[in-house]
Amino acid sequence: MKAAVFDRFGDPAEVLQIRDVPLPEVGPGKVRVRMTASPVNPSDLLMIRGKYARIPTLPATVGFEGVGVVDTVGRGPLARMLGLFPGRRVAVLNERGGNWQEQVVIPARQAIPVPADLPDEQVASFFVNPATALVMPRYVLKVPRGAWLLQTAAGSALGRMVIRLGRHYGFRTINVVRRREQIKELESLGGDAVICTADESIEERVAAITRDTGALFAIDAVGGATGLSALRALAPGGRMLVYGILAGDPVPLDNAVLVMGQKAVQGFLLSEWAHQQSVLTMLLLFRRIGRLMRAGVLTTEVEAAFPLERIREAVRQAEAPGRKGKILLRLDGA
Repeated sequence: MKAAVFDRFGDPAEVLQIRDVPLPEVGPGKVRVRMTASPVNPSDLLMIRGKYARIPTLPATVGFEGVGVVDTVGRGPLARMLGLFPGRRVAVLNERGGNWQEQVVIPARQAIPVPADLPDEQVASFFVNPATALVMPRYVLKVPRGAWLLQTAAGSALGRMVIRLGRHYGFRTINVVRRREQIKELESLGGDAVICTADESIEERVAAITRDTGALFAIDAVGGATGLSALRALAPGGRMLVYGILAGDPVPLDNAVLVMGQKAVQGFLLSEWAHQQSVLTMLLLFRRIGRLMRAGVLTTEVEAAFPLERIREAVRQAEAPGRKGKILLRLDGA
């Protein structure tokens, strides 16, 4: 079968290659899935650059999520208990990466049967962005109705989901972007306030928006100076989740800000959070995501899809500024 492989870390458009690799064997408690599509996520690109939380053994293939059809079921009762059988369409959750290939073997509990009314384009991005967008404000921070949530990288696919979640659940969002043209777009989506860092100070604008109280909650995907500004804009006792490092630099923590304001900063990685949850909690989360997808809250905009052979073009477009939606890899020859 064919797979997108890299044997050194670096620019994804330079190091990725399409190779013929052996068909993976199916062990007990596992399933083999014929992949249909997989998105190009920032986490995938960070792993290829060697900058992700987990560093893979080279050569490696990435791809943390996707959609496919069960091909073979390994021995053991778990697959049957989960309703998995050959021909069943599933969301493919691959915590170690590896979905950018024509077939993949994963633990049975990471193959999630999905309803027929959800299209492949949505199921392909069923987990990473929707679950992260939902879990951070609702399960970890537990943002109440009427409270302010400050988020960086608000123009991303995940950031747009958080805005729609705010409208759905009644919390208010302050959305930080870099480009002016994103302001009206995010306001039209339902963002309560938008801050453009090209023109404005995050701290000053948050103070004005919240009448000097600050935001009690924040999520940061950028790091660096932007992350520090978000931390400073928190209200006393505020909490910030750090779930990315798009700037390439960590948040330079200011001890005085933390101590005087009794503020808390916590890291968040979806796969680590998921490991701490029961199977029942995860199944209920998946059902909730499905309902919110149908309601138009956790939908993913798709800009373009590329066959696996055009992987380098796909990753270039995924990193292009001003992109309007997710880039998908088609792994079924379509």
